[in-house]
Amino acid sequence: MLLERTERFGRAYRKLDEAKRKRVQKALLLLAENPRHPSLQVKRIQGTTGIWEARASIPLRITFEMHSDVILLRNVGEHDEALARP
Repeated sequence: MLLERTERFGRAYRKLDEAKRKRVQKALLLLAENPRHPSLQVKRIQGTTGIWEARASIPLRITFEMHSDVILLRNVGEHDEALARP
């Protein structure tokens, strides 16, 4: 699948340290290949109809929307921060 990012995702990604960026990059490769990859633990965010979260590490989350052949990356960051404004 094709990955597209919002400006907010880009800003949040640039704020991450290098180790977290590497984890996010690895998770994004998996997400593009197979959004149902077990290590991502993808699930819909409660209270939303079309926003999903994926796990880049235990505390690090990526939020996104899935459209036919595009994944729109919305936010990235620590669990509570990323999910407060998915």
